[in-house]
Amino acid sequence: MSKPIVLHLGDPIRHNPELYASLAEQFTIINPSVEERQRPAFLEALRSRKWGDFSAIMRPFWVTGGEMGRWDKELIPLLPTSLKVFASAGAGYDWADVDLLAEAGILYCNGASASSEAVADMALYHIISVFRNMQWSNMAARAGDAATFLDAHQNAPYTAHNPQGHVLGVVGLGNIGQVIAKKASLAFGMKIEYYDPFPKTAAQEAAAGGATSHPSLESMLASADCVVIAAPGSGGKLIDATRIAQMKKGARLVNIARGGLVDAGAVVDALASGQLSAVGLDVHEDEPNVDPRLVASRQATLTCHTAGGALETNIGFERLSMENVRNVLTGQPPLTPVNKHLFKQ
Repeated sequence: MSKPIVLHLGDPIRHNPELYASLAEQFTIINPSVEERQRPAFLEALRSRKWGDFSAIMRPFWVTGGEMGRWDKELIPLLPTSLKVFASAGAGYDWADVDLLAEAGILYCNGASASSEAVADMALYHIISVFRNMQWSNMAARAGDAATFLDAHQNAPYTAHNPQGHVLGVVGLGNIGQVIAKKASLAFGMKIEYYDPFPKTAAQEAAAGGATSHPSLESMLASADCVVIAAPGSGGKLIDATRIAQMKKGARLVNIARGGLVDAGAVVDALASGQLSAVGLDVHEDEPNVDPRLVASRQATLTCHTAGGALETNIGFERLSMENVRNVLTGQPPLTPVNKHLFKQ
């Protein structure tokens, strides 16, 4: 019998050659070229069954292998019925309609557990920055002007606070949210509250710094001194002008999830009115374009979508994509399934 076919989308493996060699012994791996991955060519290849009845797709890196664009109602119906699993790097999956994949019987697996440490560390960077108004100090130190330096040196401390004892509200207590909560509790002595449509067990809450669940997002927003978004990037705007108005006056907002979850214009208005005292954004609504009003604001700490950008993350993404494919095709449980709960029983 011929070996199952695995479609490898993106650059060659860099970090786990032994695992890839093992995979190549078990399966036939096809690596479409960059030209073949462009959307028109990719769709035509699927229509013509160019790669046969492949059983799995793996995308080991988050910056390559996505040239075909969104996996949507145009693309997904063209996939062969033999396809069982799509395993991709990255924690977010806003570029793939995982519900449609589930309807087609295709399991989607992400790389969230590989990036949890790096993303959580970036979240802590932003949390300390928005509490201590570090952006004011950072901008003043680089201004090259003595008066600006001394202004921040003398006055920024009157607007800064220690995170200790404040309530951190986590939106989405998944793999990444749980690590953020644990680190913030242990490092800063913060009180952890969260909202998740799938409430966690008592053991999971205890491990996440003694996190307390809220029955609604609105309830949590009203309670938190700082809100961290760690939810999957799907379903449109999560934080808009209405939701910001539900937060405490002078609260802080951190987003390390997906830029599209936050209305940048509403954030700018809230900073100007004082409804928000500071924001920390690793992801942005219109990447790579960042709202110039945020760029100019000393109340906004900004990074360029690098929360997961550690070497260990890339190694883990690559490994997980291959291990998920291997497990599913050999009848073992997937390691990081995203849409398994959407499958019809």
